[in-house]
Amino acid sequence: MSHFSPAIAFVFALLLFSPARADEPNLFGAESFTLDNGMEVVVIPDHRAPVITHMVWYRVGSADEDAGNTGIAHLLEHLMFKGTEKTPDGQFSYIVARNGGAENAFTSYDYTGYFQNVARDRLELVMELEADRMTGLNITVDDVETERDVVLEERRMRVDSDPGAILSEQLRATQYFSHPYGWPVIGWMHEVEALTRDEVLDFYRRHYAPNNAILVVAGDVTAEELRPLAERIYGGIAPAELDPRERPQEPPQLVARRLVYEDARAAQASLQMVYLAPTYATGPQETAYGLEVLAEVLSGSTTSRLYRHLVVEQQVAVSAGAWYSGDSLDQSRFGFWVVPAIGVTIEEAEAALRAEITELLENGVTPEEVARVKSRMEADLIYARDNVASIARWYGSWLAVGLTVEEVETWPGRIDDVTVDEVNAAAHEVLVPQTEVVGILLPVEADDAL
Repeated sequence: MSHFSPAIAFVFALLLFSPARADEPNLFGAESFTLDNGMEVVVIPDHRAPVITHMVWYRVGSADEDAGNTGIAHLLEHLMFKGTEKTPDGQFSYIVARNGGAENAFTSYDYTGYFQNVARDRLELVMELEADRMTGLNITVDDVETERDVVLEERRMRVDSDPGAILSEQLRATQYFSHPYGWPVIGWMHEVEALTRDEVLDFYRRHYAPNNAILVVAGDVTAEELRPLAERIYGGIAPAELDPRERPQEPPQLVARRLVYEDARAAQASLQMVYLAPTYATGPQETAYGLEVLAEVLSGSTTSRLYRHLVVEQQVAVSAGAWYSGDSLDQSRFGFWVVPAIGVTIEEAEAALRAEITELLENGVTPEEVARVKSRMEADLIYARDNVASIARWYGSWLAVGLTVEEVETWPGRIDDVTVDEVNAAAHEVLVPQTEVVGILLPVEADDAL
C-alpha cells in the first residue's frame, strides 16, 4: 500500500496545466453524475488505448481519526485487501493480477483511495470487486494483528530509520497545535500498537459508504457506457448516515518556532522553513493560485530562482527549493528547503535562503518569471496527458476535499490568469516571520549522539 500525500496530488495538478481560458468548459472531456445513493461519479474518456483506471475515493483520511487512534485510516486501507465473504483470504489482489491488472491504495490526511489499472473488458470485474468490499469487509482479530505488525514495520522503515523523515514528522507536529494534520498519516507507534478489530470496524462502518465516496473512471469508456454499470453495481448499496466532517482548527500563530534534530545517521545537514497557507478549499482562491505560481517561480526547474541563485551562482547549496500543497481540505503549508554545499555551514545556507526570501518580499517576482513558468507548465501538459491515471488522481484529490468538477476543469485557465501582483500579494500574505516554523537536521558523530 502507498501513501498519497497532498504534495503528490499537487504535482499531478501541476503537470496538467493548459493555456486554456478559465471559462473554457469541459477541458478534459470529463462528465459527472450522482447515483441515487449519493455516490459521485466522474468519467474521463481517453480512447487512445483500450485501458482503464478505476478509482474509488473515500472522503476520510487520517485527519478524520479520533484523538488517540492515529493510524487507523491507514491500517484500514491495508485490511481492505483481506477480503469479504464473497472474495475471501486476500483473493482481491490475486483476481486483479490474474486478469492482467495492477492495483494499490493510498491514505492521506483528507482521503483514502483504491485503484485498479485494467484492460477495458475487465472494468466490470473490478467494479464488482470494489463494490463488494465497500460494505462487505470481513476481518478477524488475527487479520488485524498481522496487518498491524506490517504497518508498524512500515513505520520503522519509512520514518524511524530515516532522520529526514523524523524531522519532517516532528516539524509537522510542531506546526499544528490543534489540527489533526499535526499527527502522521501512518500514526504514532504506541497508538497503532493499541488499535483493535472493533475500533477498525467502527471506523469502517462510519466512513465507508457510497454517499461518502467518489468513483473516478478514466480511459477507454464513456459516461453513457459507465452509467448503467455504476447504477447496477454501486447504485444498490445503501447510503449511511454520516457525521459532519468537523475538525479542530489552528489558533493564530504568534511566535516563530524552531527545532533542531541531531542524528548520527544523517548524511548531511538540511533545513526546512514552513508556513501555514490557505488552500483552494479554504480560500481565498486567488491566494492559492498565486502560491501555486510562486512555488513554480522559486523551484519549478533548475533554471528557477532558488536553484539558480543558491546552487549555481552562489554555490552555497547542493539543493534548494520551495513547495506548496494546495489541495487540502483545511489550512495547508508553503515551504522552503536548503541543503548546504560542502564547506558551507547550515547557518550560512540559512542566511542565503533568508536573503532570497527578503529579496522576494521587497522586490517581488517579475513578469518574465511568471510568463516563463506558464510556458513551462504548458509544455509539460503535452506529456502529462498521456497518463490517464494521473488525470484521474487529479480529479479525485480535488473532489475529495469538496471542490467541484468545474473547478478542476477551470484550474488551468485560472492559473493562466494569475498576475504578477497576485503572486506577490500571496507571498506577503503567507511569508510572515512570526508564523514560520524552522526545522534543522544536523549530522553528529555517533559518540556525540549518545
